[in-house]
Amino acid sequence: MSRLRRIVWLRHGDTVGESRTRFHGSGDVALSEEGQRQVREAAQQLRREVFDLIVASPLQRAWKSAAIVTGGAPIRLEPDFREIHFGRWEGMTADEIRASDPVLYEDWQTGVSGFEYPYGERRAAFRERVLRGFARLETSGAAHVLAVAHKGVIRTVVQHLVSEPLLEEIPHLAGVVSISRRPDGSWFVGRRGSDPSRPDASP
Repeated sequence: MSRLRRIVWLRHGDTVGESRTRFHGSGDVALSEEGQRQVREAAQQLRREVFDLIVASPLQRAWKSAAIVTGGAPIRLEPDFREIHFGRWEGMTADEIRASDPVLYEDWQTGVSGFEYPYGERRAAFRERVLRGFARLETSGAAHVLAVAHKGVIRTVVQHLVSEPLLEEIPHLAGVVSISRRPDGSWFVGRRGSDPSRPDASP
């Protein structure tokens, strides 16, 4: 069995492209000053943690967040932890998407079967590549990992492992989600030793 026992996921901070409101996906936008502040606050939350491995998406908003948190420790870039490409919706706000593509926007919001982002990465392909990246974590030999990535990546791996989706707003910018492995190999959200029935999104 893999040595991997715990992953602390950190979503990157806000960006100059306003990740609070815009869907940047695979666009490589930089951290804003506010985003750097958010990540420094997250670093305080994680200051007592010890990690065998630090992994980050190759997009600068992620790996620079990792660099702030770790203070210069080595970071392994995981190309498969890039966010999904939103196609022609890249960089747009929800209001802009609704105005330009009202029918597709409604399909997206209501979860219509077969929905795909227009000219974007297919969602099944995104899930496959993210889980391919996770498989490399499983075989890395590390037991405790810090992974700095994007909302879609984090939600995909967590749902795959615990078989339940996180609440829609989780993780927020610079938010932390910890998952731990039980002795039987199953995963839960929270620290080892916490109540596995409680949806705890804290480290």
